[in-house]
Parts: sequence; C-alpha cells; structure tokens
Amino acid sequence: MQAITQILAATDLSAPARHAVDRAFRIAAATGARCTVLHALELDALDAVREWFDDGVGELKRQLETRAEASLARLLAGAAGVCAAEARVVHGAPLAAIVGEADALAADLLVLGARGDDYLRRLLLGSTASRILRKAAGHPVLVVKAPPHEDYRRVLVPVDFSPASRGAVDYARRVAPSADLVLFHAYEVPFEGKLAYAGVESSLIEHYRLAARNDALGRMRQLADAAGLAPGEYTPCIVHGDASQQILAQEQELDRDLIVIGKHGVHVTEELLLGSVTHHVLDESQCDVLVICGRREAAG
Repeated sequence: MQAITQILAATDLSAPARHAVDRAFRIAAATGARCTVLHALELDALDAVREWFDDGVGELKRQLETRAEASLARLLAGAAGVCAAEARVVHGAPLAAIVGEADALAADLLVLGARGDDYLRRLLLGSTASRILRKAAGHPVLVVKAPPHEDYRRVLVPVDFSPASRGAVDYARRVAPSADLVLFHAYEVPFEGKLAYAGVESSLIEHYRLAARNDALGRMRQLADAAGLAPGEYTPCIVHGDASQQILAQEQELDRDLIVIGKHGVHVTEELLLGSVTHHVLDESQCDVLVICGRREAAG
C-alpha cells in the first residue's frame, strides 16, 4: 500500500477554511507526509478599477500579498509534528491555481474546507464542485466540514464493487490506518417497484432481495480480500435501499467522522447516473468526505 508523501491544503484564510489546514497537518503528522498550504490571490480584477485607487493598485497588490504571507506563516505555526511544511501564495484564478499546484507537486491528497468566505465557498457549491473533482483527477479530494479535534476514528466506505471502490478502501486505510472501518453497500432488486406493482407476491420479492444481499456479501468479501483486509479488520454493512439516503443514514447511526467514497464517470450521462450519489453525500453529510476518482475519470 503506497504511502501518502505530499499533501496540498488550499485555504482562503477564512476561519472555516482553517479547519482544512489543521486536518491536513494532522494527517501529515500521522503519515510523515510533506504539507504545502496554498493561498491563491486573484488580483487581476484590481486593474479594472485602477482609477479608484489613484494609480496605487501596485502597492495595494503588494499589501494584500504581504498580509496573505503573514496569515500563512501564522497557520504554519500550528504544524506541530509535521516533518516538513511550507506555505505558498500564488497568483491567478483559484480553481486553476489549486489544480495546477496539485499537479506540480504530484499531491497524494488535496484538502479543502467545505465552507469559506471567498473562493472555497464557491468551489463547493453547485456545479463547481463537479468541476474541481474532475479537474483534480488523480488527486483524492478531502472536503473538511468539522473541526479536527482528533485523528479519524470511525470511517465509512460506501462501495459498489467498481474499481473506484477498491481505491476508496485503499485510501481509507492510508488516511486513517487506526480507524474503525465499515465497508458499506446499499442494494436494490432490479425493477422491484414494477414487480410489486405487477402483483408479484411479496415472498418472491423478498427471495430476490435475499439473493441480492448474499451476492453483495460475497462480492464485499472478495473486495476486502483484494484490499488485503482480514475479517477482523473491517465490518461489513449491507442494507436494502437507496444508496444516497442509506449512506447518510449510516453516517448518523454509526457515528462516523469520515466518509471515503469513490467517484467515477466521464460522460454527462455517467456523471448524472453514477456521480449523483457522490454529489449528494458531499452536499448533505455532516462529517468530512474524501472523494477518490476512478481510473476512467482520471484519464478524462
């Protein structure tokens, strides 16, 4: 299992975004990874209002950059236990700057806050969340929602037995090696609603449900074996119902502090049908969410 060696934490320097930096430091300290804290300054817009500042735009830009550097320096003071941490202020559109820096560093993990006062707040609202997940293909994205008071202890990994599921299991163990691990799958009988509407006996539908559950249990064992998990190193959880709703229900019922979920789909139809579960969990969950891109998406 490959170790995490490089973490990139992006911040807009707001109070909520500091949770993401603190979480990045915790993971870096636990894994021995280097951690880079990035702030993007998009200052070109100031040129459009140059007349408002009596040609002092250049000085204003320097002041903003100096303040950003000072704020990052204060954040780095909290990097206790991190073997190597650095701060960077870059210029340009935040989305492009974050992805470009992640590529340049070959980051194993990209950490963002779920809320913020500026661009990070916009990044994680609506369709822009899809953009950063697609553009950061190859870089797992950790969306931090809660203050990091301790290392991750209770991890939920929803699986659908795709290649992205295997990647999610592997990364859950890399980010939270000591956590209680639950592998979760929600299943539904194909055309179950139509079968009931057509008058098929409930006992027969229940038979189909049991067969689907047993099939899922067998595939989960195969997935765990392929990931090198012994029976006592994870807990299987298989329930009947809609995946989006059941993941959130299990998050609350099992008191999880991290959800690790695979994301796949390149074309628009695949994004709607396959990516919708990931997007729903990202929007509605209370705990942190780590999104792993599948191979096909990374290639796209």
